[in-house]
Amino acid sequence: MGDVGVVLVHGVRTSRTMWRPQVEALTRAGVPTTAVDLPGHGTRAAERFTVDGAVTTIADAVDGLGGRALVVGLSLGAYVAVTHAARHPEQVAGLVAAGCCTRPRRLLVGGWAALASAIARLPDRGAGLNDAFVRLMLPPAAGEDLGAGGFALDVMADVLREVGALDPVGDLARVPAPVWLVNGRYDHFRGDERAFLAACRDGRLVVVPGATHLVSVVAPVRFTRAVLEAYDEVAGLAGARRGQSAAG
Repeated sequence: MGDVGVVLVHGVRTSRTMWRPQVEALTRAGVPTTAVDLPGHGTRAAERFTVDGAVTTIADAVDGLGGRALVVGLSLGAYVAVTHAARHPEQVAGLVAAGCCTRPRRLLVGGWAALASAIARLPDRGAGLNDAFVRLMLPPAAGEDLGAGGFALDVMADVLREVGALDPVGDLARVPAPVWLVNGRYDHFRGDERAFLAACRDGRLVVVPGATHLVSVVAPVRFTRAVLEAYDEVAGLAGARRGQSAAG
C-alpha cells in the first residue's frame, strides 16, 4: 500500500493503548503503524511533558517508519501533531487532527487549569472521578483500552501551560500536506472548527454523527475508516510522486 506509515498520538492522561483498535485494523490492512507514548504518559510517566519533547517523539516515530507518515492525533495528540507538521513538513504525508478545533485561548486554558488544580488536591488526585467517567461514558472494551497503559493523573498543569502557548490555526496554515479535521458531532472542542478548516491549505472536515470528544474511542469503526481513507489518499499521492520522479 505504499511506503508511507501511520503514527498515532494519544490524548491527555491516556497512552498509546487507546489506539488498540486502530493499530489492529491498520496492521491487518498491511499499513506500517506505530502508536507512541508522549512524555508524562504511559511508559514515560516519570518524564515532564513539553511540546518540544512531544514533537520530538513524533519525529522519531516517523523516522522509524521510513521518514514520512500519515500522523494521526486526538485532542492533545492532535495539537502536538499539528505543531509537528508545521515544524517538520517534510515528514508529513498527511495529517488527521481529531478533537482539537478550539484555539487554546488564555481564558479557556486558565479555566481548565483551575479545575485541574482542584482535582489534583483531592486525596486520590482525581483517580475516582476519572474511573467514574470511564465507566459511565465509555463501553467496557473502550475503557479497558483507554486505561491499559495507566492514567497520567499529574500531567495536566504541564500540558495546559505548554498547549496554552500554541497557535494551531497559524501552524495549520504552514502545513502543505492534506489535513483531515475529524470531530465528533457532540465534541465540545469544535468552537473554532471553521477557522481551523479555513487555515488549511488542503483541508477536509469529517464530523462523526453521535460521537463526542473521544471520537476514536466511542466510534472506533467510523474513525478507523476515516484514517484508512486518508491513508489511501496520501499513499497514492506518494506513489504518484515516485512515478513522476522516475519519469523525469
